[in-house]
Amino acid sequence: MGLVSRGAAAARPGAASVVVRPGPPDAIPNPIPTLPPKGVAPGSSRVPSMVLKAFFPTCCASADSGLLVGRWVPEQSSAVVLAVVHFPFIPMQVKELLAQVQQASRVSIAVLGTWCHRRQEPEESLGHFLEGLGAIFSHEPWLQLCRERGSKFWSCKATRRQVPTSFGAPGEDQVMLIFYDQRKVLLSQLHPPAALPDRQAGDATASAGGLAAVFDTVARSEVLFRTVSTCWVFKLWPLSFIWSKLSTCEQLNHRLEQLKLIFSPQKAENPSQLMRKANILVSVLLDVALGLTLLSWLHGKDRIGQLADALVPVADRVAEELQHLLQWLMGAPAGLKMNRALDQVLGRFFLYHIHLWISYIHLMSPFIERILWHVGLSACLGLTIALSILSDIIALLTFHIYCFYVYGARLYCLKIYGLSSLWRLFRGKKWNVLRQRVDSCSYDLDQLFIGTLLFTVLIFLLPTTALYYLVFTLLRLLVVTVQGLIHLLVDLINSLPLYALGLRLCRPYRLAAGVKFRVLEHEAGRPLRLLMQINPLPYGRVVHTYRLPSCGCHPKHSWGSLCRKLFFGELIYPWRQRGDKQD
Repeated sequence: MGLVSRGAAAARPGAASVVVRPGPPDAIPNPIPTLPPKGVAPGSSRVPSMVLKAFFPTCCASADSGLLVGRWVPEQSSAVVLAVVHFPFIPMQVKELLAQVQQASRVSIAVLGTWCHRRQEPEESLGHFLEGLGAIFSHEPWLQLCRERGSKFWSCKATRRQVPTSFGAPGEDQVMLIFYDQRKVLLSQLHPPAALPDRQAGDATASAGGLAAVFDTVARSEVLFRTVSTCWVFKLWPLSFIWSKLSTCEQLNHRLEQLKLIFSPQKAENPSQLMRKANILVSVLLDVALGLTLLSWLHGKDRIGQLADALVPVADRVAEELQHLLQWLMGAPAGLKMNRALDQVLGRFFLYHIHLWISYIHLMSPFIERILWHVGLSACLGLTIALSILSDIIALLTFHIYCFYVYGARLYCLKIYGLSSLWRLFRGKKWNVLRQRVDSCSYDLDQLFIGTLLFTVLIFLLPTTALYYLVFTLLRLLVVTVQGLIHLLVDLINSLPLYALGLRLCRPYRLAAGVKFRVLEHEAGRPLRLLMQINPLPYGRVVHTYRLPSCGCHPKHSWGSLCRKLFFGELIYPWRQRGDKQD
């Protein structure tokens, strides 16, 4: 689902900031003037009953096309727009989100219509698509707001199933746009007017009563802004990439979601939800206790200083071993005949990277103790946070190994796909990109000669490239294995249902898998006496039933897909990619 434009969440302490900010004053169009019907004086304040009022937030004036989300007030014939759901989105996810917001805020939030912001030339396909959304999100009346490119006036239309209505048509419903500042309305408290003359006081009270529904809707829908919003700074490309790839950020996000569930004022609806809250609470308490234990151990007997003094020699030792490995590869490794020129180029290229990395480590050596001190201090947030930081530190310290792996994998992958393409050329075949299949093709003599020449060059250079790729892939897999063990421990602490296991250990009758009967007395002429005993749930089923969800950001490759990626030189990441396909 796309982003949601909203404006008032940043006003309160602790709330998220604004995604779509209101533009300059000239970017907000003036409301469309509506002429009063016959029989109503031009200066009269009375609004005709056939006018539909649409309250639109100014922060959404520059939003992209999407769905209008808000509340319909039938008593006032008003539609209060709260947010705009951008494209692309899945209708089922939008309905689930609105159901969650409605349950939390007790406000009947619905999709009121569509919003079309034509930044470029108008597209007919977009207009037909927006009209078709009325069949999915059935609401009456169905609003259709559209802002033309470079124009201050908007086109507004309210359609009904029985009688379609459009703005400006005589005898039909009209739409009056009322722009409001969402942030100010959220922070405001609407008070009844002071004592006025009889008629003026009555009109003002009625007007305030009508606006009270608008103020109440915006105030009670604050959960919508907290649910769908994140800080716009973290949506920038570098920060969003780092936030989604660092283990520490993933664990902090997961821990915040757990704390929201623990301190939620909403009561558990069933025993399963109560058990889940208890498991999360015990998991967080155990995590913090283990983190404090680690913190006290690190700050005792100056162990942080000892770790800092040992870290630089270890890094130098690893770099020295890598240099010896590259020098071995630049010779005749295991008696293999390598391509001398390519071997020297690759070896010197990687040796230069190691030299840069050693210089970087020695440049950072005066600050290592301070960095480790702050990392150890973060253990008070929990052992999982400290382990996640350790995983990220390992990734940073082995970044040169990751670079070697990427260079070798890309070069090896290029040669593998080149050889496969040239092999199809010899067999009179070619890869059809449009149909995604191999088709027959006829080649002339020059093409076959060039293909034979390139195939010979690639086949003789492949052993040298494959050897470098094999060595650096093994080093990369070693680092990923260490990070995987750390992530496994973090997921174990996050997902293990400790409260349920303790309940099964201390009071096994609380978790019943069934009952069994034991004969107490069985004599002729007397009633049969049985004792019903509770069969406790096995520990395996306890873990399977009450297991907590983990971060879920790590890939789950099968052995077949992993071997295929390794053979063809495809990159293996310790995080889940958008296009990953699980076998």
